[in-house]
This record gives sequence, structure tokens and C-alpha cells, in this order.
Amino acid sequence: MKNQNVLTANNEPLLRDLQLFCEVARRSSFIAAASETGLSPAHVSKRIATLEEQLGVKLFNRTTRRVNITSDGEAAFVWAQKILEDVGAMVDALSGGQREPQGTLRLCTSLRLGREHIAPILSLLRRQYPALEVWLELLDRRADLIADNFDIDIRVGEVQEKHLIAHRIAESTRVLAAAPEYLARRGAPKVAADLAQHDCLLFRSRDDRFGVWRLAGPNGAETVKVTGPMASNHSDIVRQWAHDGHGIIMASAWDIAGSLASGALVRVLPGWYQPADIWAVTAVRSSSSAKVRACVAFLREQLASGPYALNSET
Repeated sequence: MKNQNVLTANNEPLLRDLQLFCEVARRSSFIAAASETGLSPAHVSKRIATLEEQLGVKLFNRTTRRVNITSDGEAAFVWAQKILEDVGAMVDALSGGQREPQGTLRLCTSLRLGREHIAPILSLLRRQYPALEVWLELLDRRADLIADNFDIDIRVGEVQEKHLIAHRIAESTRVLAAAPEYLARRGAPKVAADLAQHDCLLFRSRDDRFGVWRLAGPNGAETVKVTGPMASNHSDIVRQWAHDGHGIIMASAWDIAGSLASGALVRVLPGWYQPADIWAVTAVRSSSSAKVRACVAFLREQLASGPYALNSET
């Protein structure tokens, strides 16, 4: 009977409570959820208690320091996300794509791309669609789109996950470069295989001991195992080490276009490159929402010809 009452009651408060429940579940905190939604912690606690009463289950175990989701809460969280996504998709479908993008848009991307290009483009997007709320997270690691609750992951390079949808928003390549100081000291490689004998500066995770550079060249695809004296999980650091003359870097053409133009870096093996298009990656369920469609189209337009467009000339 209680579940039937939930279904037959006014569903608008229930949807709001489900949104609030999801926020608490993601953050494991009433206070953090309250801060995110602009509500008081007491009101958040009251609404979650009301939802628990309606559903007839305990969603969270509360302690003085932390809120832990229960097993019933985990099951409810999966359903709540599905319900909220379905409601959003229904509204978008019935509006015939005419509804102005609104709501929270959560994006992630790499540090330099985000700082130099995506962030200012999103500022322009927000001016065009003032009903949007934008959250941008900058990471020098691969995000889990679903687990981390992002609408769009803006990536450089190949997208391998079959359960995600990849929208190409810009064409680009990764190229090889080094400082003139390094090349004067060590000489320039003549073919891709020579890279194995050079100091290569690696952008990699802590547990990787070497890099594998897959390149397209005059004779087709080649793979070279490379090592070097310096590596970091932060791309800006690796680029600076290249400027300092410590070795050869492989980086996106747009990322080092300024360094090449100034002469701080010089192209190495100009006949070789790695495809590295930029993709806006979405989950299947969110790919058709108005806010995601509008953002992807805007990013594609602005990265091609806007004031923060990518410069891939090398």
C-alpha cells in the first residue's frame, strides 16, 4: 500500500527528493549536499527522512562524522538515477528539441585543454544559455564517466569503451618535439626506431616504467618502446621539462603550437605523428539530452573557429 501511495501521490516533490538523495549519496554528506543545492542541512535531513518513510527503507546510516549508504540505499540510488534520466529524456523528446538547455551540466577534461580552451568556451556557453549550471573538473587522468557522474568527458585520443558514445569535436594529432639544446647535445633521431635510444619525457601514471609510442609514419604504423630520465602524471610538467632540454616529448599539436612558433621547441621526426582527435564522450542515456546536445555542438563550433579555437599548425 505504501508503494502504491508513492506512485499515486504528486510526483514533483518525489522527483526533487530523489535528486537530493542522489546528491547525498554521491557526496556521503548532508552538509556537502546542502551546500551544493543551496538548502540547509536540516532541510536535507528532513527530506531524506521523508523519502525513507515513503519508500519504507533506510537509505543511510548516519554517524556524527559521516553518512554511509545502506544496501537498500545503493539499490535505490541505481533506480533514482534511471528515473531522473528518463524524466529528463522524456521532457527533451516531447519538447521536440525546442526546450532551452537547463539544469546542471557536469564536464571533465585534461588540465591544459580545460584551462586554455574548454573553460573559456563554457563561459560563452553559459552566456548563451543562462539556465545552465556548469561544473567543470580538470583531471590529468582518465575519468570514469558513469561512476564519477559526468555528463561529458572531453578527451584527447581514441575512445575504446563500447558502452559510451563519442562525438568528434576537433581534429588533431600528437607530434614529437624537443628543445634545440637537447638536439644539439644528442642529435636528432632519423627514424622512429631511434627514439628507443633517446631520452623521452613521459606523461604516464606512477606504476608505468616505460612508454609505448604508437606512430603513423611514411611506412605506416610503428610502435616504439621509449624510456627517459623524467616522467610525470602532469602534462604541464612534462612540457616544461622539454623546454628545459631534458628530452623529447610527444604532445598534441595545439598544446605546443606556441612553443614551436617561438622556437622554444623544434619538431622531431616531422614525418611521424599520432592521431589525437578531441572527443566529447557521453553515456548513451545522456547523449540525447538538450543540454548535452547544445554543449557538444557549441564546443565543436568554438574549437574550430571561435576566439578559443585550437591552433594545430606546426
